[in-house]
Amino acid sequence: MRGFYDRLLAVLRQPVFRDGTWSLLECTPAWEGNWTWDCFVAWTWQCEDGERRLVAVNYADNQSQCYARIPPADVAGRTVRIKDLMAGAGFERDGDAIALRGLYLDLQPWSYHVFEVTAS
Repeated sequence: MRGFYDRLLAVLRQPVFRDGTWSLLECTPAWEGNWTWDCFVAWTWQCEDGERRLVAVNYADNQSQCYARIPPADVAGRTVRIKDLMAGAGFERDGDAIALRGLYLDLQPWSYHVFEVTAS
């Protein structure tokens, strides 16, 4: 438990959480008939220089999937690099695909991500 809070507090000390603009993200169904999109809450903090963090939480006791809608102008035509600041995993996604549908999320019950999101 202590390790979790040490990592979380280190992440929250980043200036983007203090100086950035907070925005709630729209979450949409991952596919027709999938009701679990409604189990998510997702938001971002973004600084004027483009530095961004995205937090997504599955606040249900079931595995859930959704697309978190990032503003298309921020990612279209770019490669989007995503790094989970709590788990260390990272990956790249096509910005045009994210602009079209959003960032796909598939989370276990009561789980979360804290992402550093960069587009180039």
